[in-house]
Amino acid sequence: MNSLPLISICIPTFNGEKYLQETLNSIREQTYCNIEVIVSDDKSMDKTLDIIEKFKFQSKFPVFIYHHKPKGIGANWNNCIKKSNGEFIKFLFQDDVMEQNCIEEMISIYDENPAVGLIASKRSFIIEQNAVGENTNNWIKKYEDLQKKLVKEETDVLILDKLIFKRDDFRKQPFNKIGEPSVVLFRKDIVNKIGYFRTDLKQVLDYEFWYRILKEQPILIINKPLVKFRIHQDQATNENSKKHIKDYSLYDKILYKEYFNLVNEENRLRLEYKFSIVSKITRKLKFLFNVKMKVK
Repeated sequence: MNSLPLISICIPTFNGEKYLQETLNSIREQTYCNIEVIVSDDKSMDKTLDIIEKFKFQSKFPVFIYHHKPKGIGANWNNCIKKSNGEFIKFLFQDDVMEQNCIEEMISIYDENPAVGLIASKRSFIIEQNAVGENTNNWIKKYEDLQKKLVKEETDVLILDKLIFKRDDFRKQPFNKIGEPSVVLFRKDIVNKIGYFRTDLKQVLDYEFWYRILKEQPILIINKPLVKFRIHQDQATNENSKKHIKDYSLYDKILYKEYFNLVNEENRLRLEYKFSIVSKITRKLKFLFNVKMKVK
């Protein structure tokens, strides 16, 4: 009997043929052996499924392919989790790559820190030729180290708890202080406590989910890149930008509804000013009073 916990590597796919083979190769090269691969495909129209079928045939570990009716990226991510059999969920997007020791190191550190709700790592970058330029350089400069402002000195691991919500800069960029889905690993049963990814969001749904975990349990960040995050013109963020999909405007509303009592007083006042009905009525009455006084 295998004493190592089963890890479900979850790959939500859609027209990912361009980089998918490299992603799958990084799974085959993992030093951790007790894995399964869960693919949830949103009706790909390229060779994505052909590549995965070949990978399945050549693999010594289970590979499950599920055909998912497109209902947004959150629904596809959730379908991966629902179809998985593992104790742990390890997302890996169709254009990203894991280092060989990624899962082994994450599970080892999880064993040493069983109270944490999620483990993430730093990431390095694969910059495709079509993304080379000033915009990418500026993005990396801004988002290369998501935890840079959270620590005063470098350590092997960083453990975040609910005190992060009290920070003055919690509502400032980078909003995502944990990382992209490909860099995280978490217990599957956490969804029984916090629920699944929100399907009404398209851009902030990952760290909205991480922060729900953080409300319940600490999050640990491994201070080394265990995943390579690919930057290219066709990635979801760019596609959403082309479609003018921007749900960042909902972020403050989420904080007001779900995190109001956790943020510091300054941010509570700002959120209250922005969303509180009482605050809006007060401002309206004050405006009408000033207008009336000017008329007199």
